[in-house]
Amino acid sequence: MVKHSLLRSLILLHRWFGVTFCLLFAMWFASGIVMHFVQFPALSESERVAGLLPIDLMRVVHSPAEAVAASKTGDVMRIRLVERSDGPVYLVSGSSAVKALRADDLGDGTVRSAQLAGILATNDARDVDAPVAAEIFSDQWTVAQQYDQYRPLYHVALEDRPGTEVYVSATTGEVVLKTTRRQRWWNYAGSVAHWIYPTALRSHPGLWAALLWWLALLAMIGAGLGAVIGTSRLDLTGRRPVSPYCGWHAWHHWLGLCCMVFVLTWIFSGWLSMDDGQIFSTGRPTTTQGRVIAGDPDWQNLPRDQLRRVFLGAKEVEWFAFNGRIYRRDRLNVAQQQMFLSEADPRGETSARAFLRTDEVDAAVGRLAQMCVDTFVVEASDDYPAASTMPDAPVFRVKCGADWFDIDGSNGALIEQLDQSRRAYRWLYAGLHRLDFPILTARSALRTGLIVVLCSCGFIFSLTGIAIAARRLLSCLR
Repeated sequence: MVKHSLLRSLILLHRWFGVTFCLLFAMWFASGIVMHFVQFPALSESERVAGLLPIDLMRVVHSPAEAVAASKTGDVMRIRLVERSDGPVYLVSGSSAVKALRADDLGDGTVRSAQLAGILATNDARDVDAPVAAEIFSDQWTVAQQYDQYRPLYHVALEDRPGTEVYVSATTGEVVLKTTRRQRWWNYAGSVAHWIYPTALRSHPGLWAALLWWLALLAMIGAGLGAVIGTSRLDLTGRRPVSPYCGWHAWHHWLGLCCMVFVLTWIFSGWLSMDDGQIFSTGRPTTTQGRVIAGDPDWQNLPRDQLRRVFLGAKEVEWFAFNGRIYRRDRLNVAQQQMFLSEADPRGETSARAFLRTDEVDAAVGRLAQMCVDTFVVEASDDYPAASTMPDAPVFRVKCGADWFDIDGSNGALIEQLDQSRRAYRWLYAGLHRLDFPILTARSALRTGLIVVLCSCGFIFSLTGIAIAARRLLSCLR
């Protein structure tokens, strides 16, 4: 009697959980398929570098050391020299902010006019019909916190055939995002729907994160109740399993049993996507860790002849601090760079190479942790993959006890800290939610096929729930 009463209570709970969440489940499965093929708009490193102009070194009057002094930034970690349509500009980056200074007079390089922003969007100073720019703080595609240091932004519609829209940072004058009409349309059916991402809600990150966390948790509870009820109601006494239901309920029962493992693991891993450090570590390096890796170099000791050493035709020059020393890298194109120590190292070496060396990475990470061993380059097939911002550049992994540190060999950036918690999260989220398992990532067509088939099954299963919910609501209204 108690067991029967408990089952009736579970059925009642599951029924109303289903009425509440069936549309949400259907939307999550359908939008998940779209997201696999069309990702949320972001400016790739290849696009960024391809859009840079060759630096006109003849117009660079002041040295990077002078730019650091003029910026009045106390914790400088990187300096970049880029060419804008209005001339070369130094971008001096601290731990939390970036400042633009014109390289000819060290004046403020902030973009203060929509006309200039329109020119910078196309990087063509000769364009007399430059597109019109509108100053914004954020919109649907730039509401995320990653754009905070670049705000305000200028939105520029290029009026070309693909419907390209460009976002220029008023802080740096750089293009920080490009979208096309196709990306925007598909993302409304994909990422915007999947993440419940309307601008008005997403502009309040705490509220948005809490809403999605609770929605996913309640949906997971409802699915879990369905799994318990579905298995307990299956009659296994005969020669073949029998469902006590008929019509839409029977379809829901059988599809639920077939999809049960996938639905439960998918909604659970989707809930974990909103964890952001509540249960598992985030893996994001802290500001303090970044400073420790960089060390405390004296930027005023940079040789004054630095600019004479830069490769002609370089599209970007970056000076970065790493283990208390200053390195320079000349970006020649998307996939090619030359790296130098800004001063001769203890062995008097000043020759160019493309990337950092293993011993340099060992020394820098040794400032963060003790007993570090087994430094190696992360392979693309690694169980815990990591990618550099530059194509084919190495990522070094240093194991220090239970903590692993990934360093970008192209620019010395600390990419991620993988502790035991983060390594578990990699499988529970990326593995279960995106089928990001090595055996499948090595077979992209198979992985894509599985994602489409499984999400389609989940969508059809959700449709049966919608049909049942509609009938239940109609009966209540009569």
